[in-house]
Amino acid sequence: MSQLQVADATSILASQPSGLFAASRPGARKAFFTLLVLGTCLLFAFPILWLILTSLRPQSGVYYVHRGLEFTLGNFGEVLKSERVVHAFINSGVIATLATIFSIGVTVSSGYMLSRFKDGPTAKLWFGTIYVFRCVPYVTWVLPLYFVAQNWGLYDTYLGLLLPHVAVHICFFSWLMKGFFDGIDPSMEHAALIDGCTRWGAFFRVALPAALPAISALTVLCWLFTWNEFLFALILTGHKTPIASVIMAQFVSEMGIEWHLMSATAVMALLPAFIVTLFGQKYVIRGLKI
Repeated sequence: MSQLQVADATSILASQPSGLFAASRPGARKAFFTLLVLGTCLLFAFPILWLILTSLRPQSGVYYVHRGLEFTLGNFGEVLKSERVVHAFINSGVIATLATIFSIGVTVSSGYMLSRFKDGPTAKLWFGTIYVFRCVPYVTWVLPLYFVAQNWGLYDTYLGLLLPHVAVHICFFSWLMKGFFDGIDPSMEHAALIDGCTRWGAFFRVALPAALPAISALTVLCWLFTWNEFLFALILTGHKTPIASVIMAQFVSEMGIEWHLMSATAVMALLPAFIVTLFGQKYVIRGLKI
């Protein structure tokens, strides 16, 4: 064999991975991605786990872990003794439910109009309105809304907090509902119109059932957004209508921060959102696939 042939054979063997490395490379890649996923999950779960741990610790054990792993449920009992905390959770549930009902009712019809009557003057005016309001950060609404609520007597009331949430949801979710209805073939609605249905009849009998997965997804998201919202609740409410996302600030005083009670309140606020997410995730995933 000539030296040229030997050199070619050596280069070919060097360019090909060994059988052991080639066999182990898929396994090493899978292990790497598994560790990456576990690390990411741990990164997101660590604050929640630490919050739960703090809520179960006595006040003397929040800072001094070396004193032992003493756990107690007394923090939750002490928090629930406060009528203001219980009232705040009831208010948050009522506001979140009412905002979801009104927002979905308007958003579904708004998205259908933007999808099916996009060339009409009403649809163009409505599209431009929600487009302008959507482009403006809703943080900039807070100060004008505060003055409006004060002048109209809506400050620290259900209605004064409900209307801004509904407005924000309509501006955002109308875009999503338009996309969902755009993905639904309108031929069945045309057939219903030919059979004698009115436009509203075709909407309720054909389009609305087809969009139920998307409506279910938006219902879950709307409820979660309202339940977790903080800025409107902080500016537009006071002592009459306390909200759960704001009530935790009462554990901050000139004497310090009662971390054990604040953590217990935060865990209690997490539970409804966790339950809604747990039972609604399949609807969210199914709706986003449309």
